[in-house]
Amino acid sequence: MEDKPRLPEVCSVAMNKVLSYELHISDAYLSMAYNSIDESVQPCFATFFEDQADMKRENGKEFLEYLGKRGNKICLPVFKRPEIENWGTGLRALECALDLEDRLTTLLLDLKTTASANKERDVLEFIGKYLKEQKRSTKNLQTKLKYCKEIENQAQKEEKAC
Repeated sequence: MEDKPRLPEVCSVAMNKVLSYELHISDAYLSMAYNSIDESVQPCFATFFEDQADMKRENGKEFLEYLGKRGNKICLPVFKRPEIENWGTGLRALECALDLEDRLTTLLLDLKTTASANKERDVLEFIGKYLKEQKRSTKNLQTKLKYCKEIENQAQKEEKAC
């Protein structure tokens, strides 16, 4: 991408929020991967969350590079880290992950609105793939969450039957 003029301040602020939140989610996913699920019971969750962490970190790097190429200042807002040391079940971790992804979707949509209002077509083009990715990620988490709830309900029914 060729160097372009600086983004308007409101667009830069919105992009910094998305960038920071991508890194925040990456950190949360790493925490979920390594501080939650007993691997012997649900090994797929650790791998899933580790993969998600890698993807979010890579997304953050891409936003960082974009802001740098546009000549804008990198000023990352701090998001409060989840105060959970043990995520317990996969269900609890998935519920939190869905909340994180919903918040990221909101930030991306806010950025889209800001970019549209400022006629920043390049930003709109840049974030298009992230919006599509968000839709897929959210749907994937909703499916996993539904499946886990069904399994948990079935296990509770079987437990009561004994």
